[in-house]
Amino acid sequence: MLEPSWESIKGLATAAERVGFDMFVFEDVLMYRGEDATDGCWESMTIAGALAASTSRIRFGQSVINAPYRSPAMTASMATTLDEVSGGRYVLGIGAGNSPASDYEGFGFPTDRRYSRFAESIEVIHTLLRTGTVDYNGDFHTAKQAELVLRGPSPTGPPINIAAGGPKMLRLVARYADAWNWWGWDETIDEITGRMTPIVAELDRACAEVGRDSTEIERTFDLYSVVPPGFPTDASAMSQPVSGSADEIAETLLSLRALGIDEVRCDLTDKTEAGIEAMAPVVEALHNA
Repeated sequence: MLEPSWESIKGLATAAERVGFDMFVFEDVLMYRGEDATDGCWESMTIAGALAASTSRIRFGQSVINAPYRSPAMTASMATTLDEVSGGRYVLGIGAGNSPASDYEGFGFPTDRRYSRFAESIEVIHTLLRTGTVDYNGDFHTAKQAELVLRGPSPTGPPINIAAGGPKMLRLVARYADAWNWWGWDETIDEITGRMTPIVAELDRACAEVGRDSTEIERTFDLYSVVPPGFPTDASAMSQPVSGSADEIAETLLSLRALGIDEVRCDLTDKTEAGIEAMAPVVEALHNA
């Protein structure tokens, strides 16, 4: 695994902004411990602050924050700070967490009852971001009259995008989220559609239960993986990556609109500035569609 430097991450983000991408997402994980080696990432909130100051137009954020890494009130404070530094471009993507146990145990985070912990966490985060204050005493989290004294340009804080695939988590999306995120790995569009259709229906049911219009919630999808036009498909570890000409790739991505997907985040097989630049005609085709 190539370990990225800050300069390389900044180069990718600024290339994405230059090419016309609307969103730049990155990972929130501390380490992947394998049998032969351990891979790691830079701490993502620190990277987010640096990206806020290094870009000017593109929206950005973690695809999914691992909620157990940080206390909920601190997460809300970090998010509104990033909202301020970026001029309202930060998106708080968050989920209950699914990193390997070695990651959590290595850094001292709890691994049990992740849904219950997250349900409390997102209530604190949502309340604090939306109202500026929270007083909460739960089984796992507390926030004693916490206040966000300083607020960024967004009066209710940055948008909250919750990653969810199961019924209980989707009900938290319906209650607290501005956007919903899920993902697909090494699938054809038909396979993605077949798998995602019941999940989308469950989200609609969850919204109906809480009396919310499901169209209020933006739907985002992380697509693994896309081969940039002109790049070899054998560079992908997947058997059926999205590939082809710019028009063919654009058509494939646009087909996800049948699921109500508003935004597709493309994981490129070639994570270089050249790979991002090769996607320019795809971005243009999508914006023109």
